[in-house]
Amino acid sequence: MAGLVKIIELFGKSHPGITVTQESIPNSEYMAKVSSAVVAGGRPDTGMVIAERFADLTAMGALTDITERVKGWKGKANLPDNRWTGMSQDGAIYAVPAYAFVDWMYYRKDYFEEAGLSGPPKTFDEFVAACRKLTDPAKGRYAFGMRGGAGAYKYVIDVMEAFGSPIVKDGQAAIDKAAAVEAITFYSSLFLKEKVAPPSAPNDSYRQIMEGFRTGQTAMVWHHTGSLIEISAALKPGEQFATAPMPAGPKAHIARVAYAGNGIMKDDNVDAAWDWISFWGEKDAAIALLEATGYFPASTAALEDERIKSNPIYQAASQTLDFGRLPNSFVGAAGWSENVVNPTFQSVLTGQLTPEQAVDRMIEGLETALR
Repeated sequence: MAGLVKIIELFGKSHPGITVTQESIPNSEYMAKVSSAVVAGGRPDTGMVIAERFADLTAMGALTDITERVKGWKGKANLPDNRWTGMSQDGAIYAVPAYAFVDWMYYRKDYFEEAGLSGPPKTFDEFVAACRKLTDPAKGRYAFGMRGGAGAYKYVIDVMEAFGSPIVKDGQAAIDKAAAVEAITFYSSLFLKEKVAPPSAPNDSYRQIMEGFRTGQTAMVWHHTGSLIEISAALKPGEQFATAPMPAGPKAHIARVAYAGNGIMKDDNVDAAWDWISFWGEKDAAIALLEATGYFPASTAALEDERIKSNPIYQAASQTLDFGRLPNSFVGAAGWSENVVNPTFQSVLTGQLTPEQAVDRMIEGLETALR
């Protein structure tokens, strides 16, 4: 919220004739809220767009084609082609990239030194080995803050791809059952067999994994740059904690670079709406948001700023930009992820399903979502 307020203040100084009124929507309610607004004819002038939701937003006609405006915008030079991939379809652009959620790992640097570990794990095998050294239930300390509750689907899907299973190919379900079962077995075993995650893991969502890491219950947590400010407020960067690229799986090195931006949702105030969404692509706005939230800039001009280049905590994110992938985006992706993958994996953690049964449900649910 502080980041949004700062951008609105900056925008107001350069566009005094335009008033911005923000409406904050919980992440889990965003698609339902937008869908209702589109159906009821009450859509806002502009709205945030993330790659995972882009296909659904365009399918319902929620976004306005801004291709011609982008072509004539000088700020486009600071946004390479890969920034627009999750904001474009069939040659048309529907949103201006503003920032990115870059996946990385937080780790307790002091705990690693205490355990005699020289650095963060680079592979899944190294990750398991580090987990075993860092876990001490007698002290109430666990190695990994596993997210088994809301939002768990993201890492389940990433681990499946890291073991070599695609999700969708050419618009068709493409899960490799053998690879996916191996992946779910590996990932769930961190809790069920290795016991390197807290007992609360099956129900832990964002708030719980963050609190576990901040308070010293866990030594590692997988998330993205968007949580940096929260972590930095509780622990000293470079001393108590550090960041590292996500560890690589046996078949692929998976980390998401999820570009997010802003699109125009109706034409009533289209010129003012364009001024607002394009402002987010400018350097000052990007740096202001980064400093308030940790959201990584999409603009290459911002990435060259010394406030990023000279800060070692950002190096893992910069490295990830070289190999990171966009999130999966297809019509029905959000529903399948949240309503099938999430509860299915949770059922594995609670012993209600085997990994094979879980993958069968995921495949069946994916085929249904793609029909």
